[in-house]
Parts: sequence; structure tokens; C-alpha cells
Amino acid sequence: MFKFKSVAKYTCATIFFAAASIMAAPSLAEAGRPMADDASVESANADIHVLTLDSTGNAQDQASSSADIFSDSTNNNDAATSLSDLVRQLSTTETADAEQECLAGAVYFESKGEPLEGQHAVAEVVINRAKSGRFPTSLCSVIYQRGQFSFVRGNAMPSIPRSSTAWRQAVTIARIAMENRWKSVVPNALFFHARRLAPGWRHDKIAAVGNHVFYR
Repeated sequence: MFKFKSVAKYTCATIFFAAASIMAAPSLAEAGRPMADDASVESANADIHVLTLDSTGNAQDQASSSADIFSDSTNNNDAATSLSDLVRQLSTTETADAEQECLAGAVYFESKGEPLEGQHAVAEVVINRAKSGRFPTSLCSVIYQRGQFSFVRGNAMPSIPRSSTAWRQAVTIARIAMENRWKSVVPNALFFHARRLAPGWRHDKIAAVGNHVFYR
């Protein structure tokens, strides 16, 4: 269940607490993975953002489970006829919690300026990783996992201009992806790289969207 809580939920705290033990889903277990060679990680990180597998995850929100992160809704698009229409409807620069903040940051640094479908596809990769059982189980820990995203430096993101259009789009796309409000064009994607590269991966190619090529 995604962490947007209405006033009504707070007033019904007793009912929510009683139902929680029934409805809560267990967190996904992280699968063991071999350590990546540091030198290969550094050389690849400049352009191939999701390449290596590493057993270390530096989560900023370790308490969050996959059941807490993601909405139960399915393609609830509020009658929007396009992704751009939905972004206009939900447009905001405010994040609801640490998980949305992390995801919006990843969308911003990996795909700002790209078509909205490309930004949404990047968000989907992060979410799919958290659900997969092969990566850490929270969005923040997926993003801060060692050697995965080149924009992360010293376990931190660079500063972001919060009044920019690119940040507004990133925050809104993050919400749409987390609430499953728009159908993914890269279902089950776990990896992506820049179009200009040809890393020779053996993963199954799904699609090229925006400036990236996506794989499962």
C-alpha cells in the first residue's frame, strides 16, 4: 500500500490497525549477488547507469517494505487520455515521503528532458527492482546500492532546483509510477543503458524509450 494517508485513515486508526495484520504483504527477500569489481564499476558508471550487481545496499528507508511502497491501484489514470494529461492533473513539486523523494531524484538525474514515457520507464526499472527479490526491497536502497547509479556520490544525490519544471515532472512521474496510474511500456524491466552504447548484455531487450534501451 502506498504511503499517501488521508485524514479519514487517521480517524479510523483502530480499523486500520486491526486490518493491517491481514492485509500487509511480506517484504521481498534480497537475493545474494557477487561483488562487482570496483574498477569495472567506475569505468561503466559514466554512461551505463544500471549495469553491475552488488551485494551491498545503502538504504535510507530500510523500514519500508514492498507492500508499503506500492499502491494497490492498477492503471488508475483519473480519466486521463495521455501520460502528459495525467502529469498535468497531478502536477506537484512536493514529495510525500522518502521513497518518493528517492525515486523522483533518480528520474530527474537519469531522464530529465526526455519524453514523459522515457521518464516513466526509468521509474519503472527502480520499482521493478524493489519488487524483484534480486535487489534491495525499498526504492531508496535500490537507488543508493553501490555501483548502480552514476549520479550518486558519497551516498548522496547532488542538489536539485526544486522550482524547476524538470523536478516537477520527476516528482509527478514518481507518484504516477508508485501508484501504478499508467501502464508501463517496459514491463518487468530491470536494466537500462544509454542508446549510444552497446554493452553486449545478454538480458532480454524490451524496448528503446527516450534516450535509453531497457531490458529484463
